[in-house]
Amino acid sequence: MRGFARSFAICLLLTATSSAARPLPTIAKQVSLDLVLAPGRETASDGTPVPYEIGTILVPENRSKPDSRRIGVGVLRVKAREPTNAPPIFLLVGGPGVTLLDTIGDKSAAARRRLRYWLDYSAGADLVIVEQRGFTIGGDMLKIRYPAMPLDRPTTVADNVAVVKALAKTSGAGNPGHDLAGYTLAECADDVDAVRRALGYSRISLLGASFGSQWSFAVMKRHPGTVARALISAVEPLDNGYDMPSQVLAAMERIALEAEQDPALQPHIPAGGLMAAVRAIRDRLAAGPVVVTLPDDAGAKPVSVTMGLGDFQQSLVEHAATASAWPAFVIDLYHARYERWAREIVASRKALETDLIGPLIDTATGVSAARERQLRADPALDIIGPWNFATYLASADAWPTGDLGDDFRRPAKDETPVLFVQGDWDTNTPIENLLGVLPYYPNAHAIVVHRGQHAGAPQLLRDRPDLWRAAMEFLNTGTMAGLPARAELAPVRFDLPEPTRGQAGG
Repeated sequence: MRGFARSFAICLLLTATSSAARPLPTIAKQVSLDLVLAPGRETASDGTPVPYEIGTILVPENRSKPDSRRIGVGVLRVKAREPTNAPPIFLLVGGPGVTLLDTIGDKSAAARRRLRYWLDYSAGADLVIVEQRGFTIGGDMLKIRYPAMPLDRPTTVADNVAVVKALAKTSGAGNPGHDLAGYTLAECADDVDAVRRALGYSRISLLGASFGSQWSFAVMKRHPGTVARALISAVEPLDNGYDMPSQVLAAMERIALEAEQDPALQPHIPAGGLMAAVRAIRDRLAAGPVVVTLPDDAGAKPVSVTMGLGDFQQSLVEHAATASAWPAFVIDLYHARYERWAREIVASRKALETDLIGPLIDTATGVSAARERQLRADPALDIIGPWNFATYLASADAWPTGDLGDDFRRPAKDETPVLFVQGDWDTNTPIENLLGVLPYYPNAHAIVVHRGQHAGAPQLLRDRPDLWRAAMEFLNTGTMAGLPARAELAPVRFDLPEPTRGQAGG
């Protein structure tokens, strides 16, 4: 299912890392009363030096309380290599529960490639990254621990609701000294505006994908007139935090249509096609669970796991996020080759420590009553199930964050120029999200990327460097000239299913 007075400020800013992955630099400059930045330098994947400033801004933990304590939120700025009059680009990462500042000090190839992107973003405008409160290297990393789930019965929504309600009720005691009611999307949007003001920018541009897109919508709604333009991909409007099952299923059907034409995969496609196979698996597991016994690799006692319809519904959606592997997953389960799936389920039922801000932010954002009615009546529930929304809707009142309300969630007309980039194979934020919000942005342009999955604009446009350059030109100048309505990624090379080796369980 898918966080301090002037003479005291610098000391607190540089020590607000109680749960940070690595300490921030100690040589710092006070940019404003609440913001301190320190210089640093890294090397990108191509050997180019990347100078930056990194630090922490102090913001109220709960702005609805005048006496709220201050918390730290991490901030990074890469100044433009060739300064122009372009507004700074504020990069809002997805999640919630993701940081980009862990790149600093990381010598891995992936981190160095990310630094390369930072150089691209900051070619003609300052790049600013604001972390998510409660999941920030510049402050606290709030965590929550989910208990292990039993292996001897299938996963059910009722079990998940019971576990999550119990966690919600104890989340405050598990994080003493924190006002958890302040960890909402609205507060995250206000943090962005606090950084904008502290750095002296009159207007900014936004670059966000997935939760970062929802965060961008929140900034534009709460601080109208401060956003010059936005590049939004993997579109998640404020009222669309929980996906509509039929829209997720439609994305799967588009993947299936192309997979069935793949010459290498065609011999393995079950009679009737992949979606018929999905239905057959669904009906089989609705009739009763399967039990798979896995040999222990170390020679210890074998492990048995019971899997049912709910496990399949969750796994079906999770696997569809990787289009190249999803058809093989369906084909293997259709032929009752369960072992690989069983290992995944065993791993998923282990105790897990994860971020706390995910449920805090998502349950406070919630959905409108109208969308909830649609979710609960959706015709694809029998296949996809209610896993995307049922647990959080049932437990929302138990979490410390209050509902942000329909006035916050409801889309409204916004004249901000927006470039939308959306994949039509995206099963995490379906393309219907874009189609529903597009009429509210009269100055918007949309690029639908065929075969595009759940990724940010650079990845969605990776096969078309000319389009990525045009997208960056839009952020820097506002021009949309030459942008198409459609782009296409290279055909996907689909994985093949496991060799037929008989039934592994059942």
